[in-house]
Amino acid sequence: MRKSYSKQVPKKSKNTQDKLFENEQNILTGIVQRVRFQSNDSGFAVLLVELENEIGDPITVVGSLNALKVGERVKFEGFWKEHPRFGKQLQVKTYSEIKPTTSEEIEKYLSSGIIKNIGPALAKRIVKFFGEKTLDVMEKTPKQLLKIPGIGEKKLQEIEESWETQSEMKEVMIFLRKYDIPINLSGRIFQTYGPDTIRILKENPYRLVTDIFGVGFQTADKIALSMGTKFDDPSRCAAGAMYILKETSEREGHVLLPQIELESKASNLLGVEASQITDVINELIKRELVFVEKFLPLNQKKSVHSIYLHPLYCAEEEVSKRVKILSEQKKDIARINLAIQKRGLIGESTEEKLSNYAKQALEGGQANNEQSLAIEKSLLDKVLVITGGPGTGKTTVIKAITNLYNNLGLQILLGAPTGRASKRLSEVTNHKATTIHRMLEYDWGSGGFLKDSSNPLTSDCIIIDESSMLDIYLTSSLLRAIPDNCTVIMVGDVDQLPSVGPGNVLKDIIESRSVTVVRLTQIYRQNEKSLIVQNAHRINQGNLPVEGIMDIKNKIIPDYLFVEESDPENCVNKILELCKNRIPAQYELDPINEIQVISPMQRGTLGVKNLNICLQEILNPKIGSENFNIGDRSFRVGDKLIQIRNNYEKNIFNGDIGVIQNCDISNSTIKVAYDSNLIEYSFNELDELTHAFAITVHKSQGSEYPVVIIPLHTQHYPMLQRNLVYTALTRAKKLVVFVGTKKAMSIAVRNGDVKQRYSLLSDRLMVSTQKNVENTNNSDNNELTYHPLEN
Repeated sequence: MRKSYSKQVPKKSKNTQDKLFENEQNILTGIVQRVRFQSNDSGFAVLLVELENEIGDPITVVGSLNALKVGERVKFEGFWKEHPRFGKQLQVKTYSEIKPTTSEEIEKYLSSGIIKNIGPALAKRIVKFFGEKTLDVMEKTPKQLLKIPGIGEKKLQEIEESWETQSEMKEVMIFLRKYDIPINLSGRIFQTYGPDTIRILKENPYRLVTDIFGVGFQTADKIALSMGTKFDDPSRCAAGAMYILKETSEREGHVLLPQIELESKASNLLGVEASQITDVINELIKRELVFVEKFLPLNQKKSVHSIYLHPLYCAEEEVSKRVKILSEQKKDIARINLAIQKRGLIGESTEEKLSNYAKQALEGGQANNEQSLAIEKSLLDKVLVITGGPGTGKTTVIKAITNLYNNLGLQILLGAPTGRASKRLSEVTNHKATTIHRMLEYDWGSGGFLKDSSNPLTSDCIIIDESSMLDIYLTSSLLRAIPDNCTVIMVGDVDQLPSVGPGNVLKDIIESRSVTVVRLTQIYRQNEKSLIVQNAHRINQGNLPVEGIMDIKNKIIPDYLFVEESDPENCVNKILELCKNRIPAQYELDPINEIQVISPMQRGTLGVKNLNICLQEILNPKIGSENFNIGDRSFRVGDKLIQIRNNYEKNIFNGDIGVIQNCDISNSTIKVAYDSNLIEYSFNELDELTHAFAITVHKSQGSEYPVVIIPLHTQHYPMLQRNLVYTALTRAKKLVVFVGTKKAMSIAVRNGDVKQRYSLLSDRLMVSTQKNVENTNNSDNNELTYHPLEN
């Protein structure tokens, strides 16, 4: 990548761009002179194109053009756009390659590197020998290339394979272009299906939804309908139903959907009768793609059919089964007694000795009754949940339990869903803690965990912190790998936001009353004066927070502050001033690493996207050449970034935050520092990262920051919810500052309605005492059977 990308090409004449700019839409033909930027993942490319029959400088062409190479003759259709930084650009809507015809065009085309093992020197020799017939020779009689010095049988085979691949790919690109499929997506489709792409899509275009990441139902449906698929075609209805189940799982966190709701959503999406959806659900059950469960809610007379994607059913069933099995296991009292004897503990019974020891287990003093109960239960119960708000001592109890097990000579493992949460857990307990993925030894090659029921973890006790972040899939994998003789302790704040993934595991387990739950409510003495802690509890109880004040020198005194401002633009300016000057000066903090802006939404003036642009400009302004652009995103050394999806090969996970340490434009790579790890990314991998000067509340879960700044405005109305504000507030350790309107805070605090996630986990866990689930799976032979749904 050249450093000149961020500069405009100097103008020698106004004849070309200025004349063409007068027309809003243009159809232009030219030859690609240079590729300024190209991203294989996003498909975005910036090209320099010399127009035919036009006088003047080459024009800049942008769009999903990464399949184009230097030397190709192309017809572009698009509109002109004035970029604030780069000037006039042709924003391409569609394009088509024109086969080069002259010897000069062919030589430039082959010299571009489009065909493997043909460079500029060899291209010159080939074209000199065959002239304008070169491409015909390569297409029809490639063996003639053996006449060219430097081409032997091996090189010829590689040239033929490369030519064939290019030809097949272009054919697929042309086919998909008819359906307005972006170039980058077309490339992923071809990589998946290869030369069979067109055949597969003609047979069943809906395979795209399940086979290709990033392809939604609407895209596949557009292709299908264009190729003649009827609205009521069973394959279309089945794909629509599967899409609804997948989409509601990923976007809304549902593990299942009631039959009537699935039919209604699918009917609206597809424009068909609900009865047709019932028919295809029955067919999907036979094919084991979905699972139906006839469920009788407690105190109800009428059963409800619940429809699962099959993997979600298996995950929920596994969690229910493992919690039940683990909770029914008996403690190894003999082993515990032996450990107690070695410690010389006093008491008439094992329980009394453990109770006495639990009360002394906390460092620096006596445990309160709630804490001592939690510590005692950690040795007596097989499955234990410890929940509580900020300042109630959850982490302190974890440390006490860890020390207790260590002192008794028992093995203990600590884990958390995210890297930042596990790092914090390790720091406060002085005991090794890992992410759950690392604990279970994720194998990125196979896409599964090495630790499972056949290769379980080895430990007497496993504690999982930040358990409110556990989704049904990860919980299933975790519990499957825990041996029956191990104690499981789940610790978390059940009032925080639920997991990003499907399910609400911690809440469901607590509500099932199937395991011991210790709720910590008493605030530690050292936290009683903290307005962060006080207001977190007030908000959680539906009360407005109390405010801090500032002294006459305008210095921040308390650890909670509300800066009132009704104008969104002024809110942004106040946030910038707080981040750049006020807070760093008052607290001597690094504004990039120790201050975190957390916003309820992505979009809008006070959304994450706009705030990141503004914060980047004031905290890490563009200086020198260590910066580059990808599309409309600017990356600079010193930028704060967040990983937005798991990368097991790099051992970096969703939510990990780092800072760009190095930018190598010539090799198209950057290096990002995550705590003690330095990870290299190619420019093509940067869709895994986004700027993190500001992040969403969900992305902040499991993390703590010295200072948190939270914009809260009525423009965030859809997200003004009590648990969202509560979660954001509790991320702060030293100071939290809200910037916005009191009205927005009032709306959020009053809105205690949490959107329920469909799940039967809580009910499954209660089955041991009240059998209210009629399972349609034949447990004897493990074959899927079903009761046909009625229209």
